[in-house]
Amino acid sequence: MLIAGVMTGTSVDGLDVALVDLDQSLVEGRPELAMHVRARREVPFPDDLALDILRLLEPRDVPMSLASSVDARLGQACADAVAALCADTGVTCDLVVMHGQTVRHDVAQGVVTATWQLGQPAWVAERTGCPVLSDVRSRDVAAGGQGAPLAGVLDHLLLADVVEPTAMLNLGGIANLTVVAPGRETIAFDSGPANALVDLMARRVTGDPRGFDRDGLLAARGAVVPELLFDLLREPYYARPAPKSTGKELFHAEYLDHFLGHHPGADPYDVVATLTRLTARTVADACRAHDVRAVVASGGGTRNPALTAALRDELGPAVPLRTTDEALGLPEGAKEACLMALVGWLTWHGLPATLPSVTGASHATVAGRLSPGAAPLRLPEPLDVAPAALRVR
Repeated sequence: MLIAGVMTGTSVDGLDVALVDLDQSLVEGRPELAMHVRARREVPFPDDLALDILRLLEPRDVPMSLASSVDARLGQACADAVAALCADTGVTCDLVVMHGQTVRHDVAQGVVTATWQLGQPAWVAERTGCPVLSDVRSRDVAAGGQGAPLAGVLDHLLLADVVEPTAMLNLGGIANLTVVAPGRETIAFDSGPANALVDLMARRVTGDPRGFDRDGLLAARGAVVPELLFDLLREPYYARPAPKSTGKELFHAEYLDHFLGHHPGADPYDVVATLTRLTARTVADACRAHDVRAVVASGGGTRNPALTAALRDELGPAVPLRTTDEALGLPEGAKEACLMALVGWLTWHGLPATLPSVTGASHATVAGRLSPGAAPLRLPEPLDVAPAALRVR
């Protein structure tokens, strides 16, 4: 199958789109899925759409008209992005999988009660003529799971043959880890903020409402404030066991201001440096808790030299840190779009796209809901056997 995966993340910078070939075969008696990234693209959001999404992510009341408008405009943006990439590469997709923008992920006493992603799939189906899979988290939540992190199923297959405990780390707005180890169940969880709090402070420093710490230059101008870091590390979320998930419902502007209020006069660049170290420390603590011996990273945070340097320092020389490009041949910027393509392939073939050991659900579930394209929706006979490994070609 040729599947277009479309991912939007908590950093609200734009769309990651990838055209992915997926094909299952038997390799030495084991069902193995081969993945070939045919083409990929990062499509920045227009300023008005990005700023409206950011308004929806703050913990305050907003008009329903804003949510409705973003739902339509994001669907249209996804349709344009997929149609353009297909036209430029001269291909037609069998399926489009769109994650949508998470605007609510409600957690009460560790239990996810609701998850809501905007981005109307009808626009994509109408524009491309392809069937569209969307709303890929809700079924897991209904089965008692966290609905996150979805990356666990991809990471589990990519690391199927590791010989020591290895973590796949994604550094988006939120940092999430998947730990795969021989003889142990795969687990995955959100460890805490990656860029979410750093972005907030970077926007205050630069005055750019869509700013971020480009190349880690803001953090490099500051120094860690030990007292502020100590206070931030007292957040109860970090001590909770997996499975667990979080988002900007917790790590938002008012949350940051609560801590900054106890440290008046802190230099803004020092705050950025401290928040960068917070991400590195919480990721490294989570790795140590699960005896991780190697880390393979992806996401926008891998392009921040200050963050990667802090991570290497916190992990120590005994735990190497590499990107998915280096370790697996998978472009770090395309990984989550490839994840969407994998989820679509599994659903199309009647296979679960979640691992109960990752999300905490009572059972594995087939993910998402399908919108027909130009032709009637015809699914193949469900497969009896799921892939045991995934290889990047």
